[in-house]
Amino acid sequence: MINRELIRIKIVQLTYAYYQNGNKLMDSAEKELLFSLSKAYDLYNYLLELIVAVTQEERNRVEVATKKAAREGEPMPSQKFAYNKFAVQLEENKMLQEFAETQKQSWANSVEFVRGLCNQIEQSQAYAEYMADTDDSYEADREIWRKIYRQLIQENEALDQLLEEQSLYWNDDKEVVDTFVLKTIKRFDPKNKAKQELLPEYKDLEDKDFAIKLFRSTILNADQYQRYMSETSRNWDFSRLAYMDVVIMQIAIAEMLTFPNIPISVTINEYVDLAKLYSTPKSGGYINGMLDSIARYLVSTGKLMKTIEDRPQRRQAPRRPMTPRLNRAQAALEEGEVLRSRYAAQAEEQAEQNDEERED
Repeated sequence: MINRELIRIKIVQLTYAYYQNGNKLMDSAEKELLFSLSKAYDLYNYLLELIVAVTQEERNRVEVATKKAAREGEPMPSQKFAYNKFAVQLEENKMLQEFAETQKQSWANSVEFVRGLCNQIEQSQAYAEYMADTDDSYEADREIWRKIYRQLIQENEALDQLLEEQSLYWNDDKEVVDTFVLKTIKRFDPKNKAKQELLPEYKDLEDKDFAIKLFRSTILNADQYQRYMSETSRNWDFSRLAYMDVVIMQIAIAEMLTFPNIPISVTINEYVDLAKLYSTPKSGGYINGMLDSIARYLVSTGKLMKTIEDRPQRRQAPRRPMTPRLNRAQAALEEGEVLRSRYAAQAEEQAEQNDEERED
């Protein structure tokens, strides 16, 4: 599940925090990176559990309504959504149950949010159409949950705030993790019953190795990479670079030089996107030009054995607009305050996790 897009995001965050906090212990920083990635996988499972929590709340509502209808001689309520075939299969999923048994976080601790989400679902057009439809197939049951997730969970400010309160690691993960939840819903097959496989934490060990190598190369070769920036910045005002821009370019150079199979164009595009997300409004264009110059310099001097290919206009799905809360966070980021405080909170969270593991 953890892909390279998410790995790059985490490395940008943790490299910035590494320098801002003065934390120069490489081993502890590397553990922090892997722990941060594992929390993204926790979020994936936790969001799948939200579907189960909503289903159980709906089931409780139907049971209450059924008893009332029996007492008053009214028509019995429909059980269609409360016993949605896809949601029941997810509820019985062995992998998800094993995850729930090992976690202290549970949607039982956020009952009011779950109830509020149920109310939103019941008032939605998608729900009304589903309940009125005579199609009772598994495919229809799975599709309604894809619609609900896209329309009411994927972009939900109350949920974003709740998740951030529960773990600061999740602050920037949800947008990427949402895509994997939707992919998982689509992959569910009734023939697999409770043994349906969820996405693994890593598709293969190569991605985990990518994370470790990229982070180590970024930190251990920082002085050399920053010299490359300085040597190729004659047409740019390098001294006025935002520090986040320096961090992003440093990681991009590390990727170019450490991974021979990743094309230069892919690397540049990925980090230009990250600059647009995490740095100043003009950073994307600046970093695009700088990285292109750096790549040409490295190739021409024999330091980089890759071909500089033409870079076609990249087509990318638009990112979710930043909320005012996140815009303020980005402004503070330039002063280093957000990641410094986040890093301290994350370190405390990891320490608690380590204490629990020792107790076990």
